Amino acid sequence: MRLDEFIEDFERDEAAKRRRLAREKSYEITDHLDDVEQQFERVVQGDSLFGSTAPEIFVGRSNYPDISTGVLSPMDREADADTFATSGKWYQQGLGIDDVLQRRTGLLNSTRSTQVNVEDVWDGFVGVQREIAIADDPVDVELGLDGQPEIDLSLDDISTPTGPRARATDATLTENPSVPRAVEKTLEDDDWQAEGAMNYLYRRGFDVYDINTILSAGALGQGRNRRLVPTRWSITAVDDTVGKFLRGQLRTASSIDEVQVWYNEYMANDYWIILAPGNWEFELVELKAPGSIWNPDPEGHYYLAADNESYEGRSAYVDETSGAYYASRLGVLEHLESIDRQATCLVIRHASDAYWAPVGVWQIREGIRHAFEESEPAIAESFHEAITELTPRLPVSLGDLRRKSKLVAGVQSQLTDF
Repeated sequence: MRLDEFIEDFERDEAAKRRRLAREKSYEITDHLDDVEQQFERVVQGDSLFGSTAPEIFVGRSNYPDISTGVLSPMDREADADTFATSGKWYQQGLGIDDVLQRRTGLLNSTRSTQVNVEDVWDGFVGVQREIAIADDPVDVELGLDGQPEIDLSLDDISTPTGPRARATDATLTENPSVPRAVEKTLEDDDWQAEGAMNYLYRRGFDVYDINTILSAGALGQGRNRRLVPTRWSITAVDDTVGKFLRGQLRTASSIDEVQVWYNEYMANDYWIILAPGNWEFELVELKAPGSIWNPDPEGHYYLAADNESYEGRSAYVDETSGAYYASRLGVLEHLESIDRQATCLVIRHASDAYWAPVGVWQIREGIRHAFEESEPAIAESFHEAITELTPRLPVSLGDLRRKSKLVAGVQSQLTDF
């Protein structure tokens, strides 16, 4: 399909969509939080939570290296614990923002304070937590609790939201967890650096969701260096590490031979992906709407953020786009690796004002992944044509985009050279 035909078909009533989402979001989560404390009281017997199945862990970052670490377990005993763990399946199931928040507030975060150094720690609360993290299925546990939970909702732009917290006095496994052989192999090798172990697991079919949980539990890396890694940090570390591995695989690959424009929309975020012939370059430009979660003034201007890298990659953490950069870059590199081609890539993410609560960078990663899986690209004659045709569909001007984007500014400067 030509790009102009693609653009003509791209018609949506944005205002109506925003009004509908606003109505849906208004009181659902508030009402749900009011029910959480009652649910806690129903399932807790004395000072213990019996028969809970833990699908996930959480490691905080405040006061590092003295941190809070927790076991996440559904308070609904009849629920399928596996569906509470952050996963790409959520995209396939069509979960919305409110669905994610309700699911995560149903998880009790039973926490303890600990030091991050866990080289030989496989007993007590931290040991149980690590066993949960490396198991290939949710694990049954019995948790001792001290007092009532703190009923709140912790929101983060990178990690998935977490719900009520309660201090744990102890934790006991009530079954022997099954650990995949590939994970056992990484644990057995005390000389294997974390980056190599991550890439090994990825090549063995583990998705980044599994790998960042294992890394967070301090179960990867050289033995003497194994430490708990805050969940927020582990998510970005795995996206970055696997992304660098995939980029390395493509260093000698041929370039794509046409300019392609891909699109997807998920959770009130629009994703435009332009792939152009050339060596690997990557840039993410984020357009955050007035009234959205990260740009709350409804009367303000769009907030633009951008980060980029050349063929050689980056040597430092991004300045403006945080974990979104590494999640979106991974989605692009996975596609290019699947076709054994490299390209110059511009990703434009528009976070509209209907994106009313952050649910983590997983939705960015899946939004990019499924842009390539669910549609065919539009074809443009040039990168310049792709930008000029798309700009009317963006909420900012070409001038604003040119001032923020190095790739767009580079095209403009090349044209004015003639």
